[in-house]
Formats: sequence, structure tokens, C-alpha cells
Amino acid sequence: MPKMKTHKGVAKRVKITGTGKVLIRRPGRRHLLSVKSAKRRRALRKVRVASPADAARLKRMLGKA
Repeated sequence: MPKMKTHKGVAKRVKITGTGKVLIRRPGRRHLLSVKSAKRRRALRKVRVASPADAARLKRMLGKA
């Protein structure tokens, strides 16, 4: 069976930590920021850990599973 290819779209958006957690950026930080509160914009800056279901799917797309 051939090697699994890395999904480059995912590779640019996702980081896997040393312990295997998947870090992703929060959506909604591109435009219409004047409508959003400062508190909400601050929260959108932070990265978050993907849910277990999403993490498994993203790892598969990266060929890490």
C-alpha cells in the first residue's frame, strides 16, 4: 500500500502538539470585526484544542493516525 499523502490545506491550518493534541485557530476573525465586541475579538485571537472527533479526522488528513 502506498504512503498516505498529507492534506496540505489542513497542514497549513493545524498544529499538533508534542502530546498529540490538535491546535486550530478560531473562525470569524477575518471581516465584520466592527460588529463584534472587543471581548469577543480578544477571544478569537487564541488558538484552541480541537474536539476529539475533529482531532481524529484532522490527524488522519495529516497522515498521523
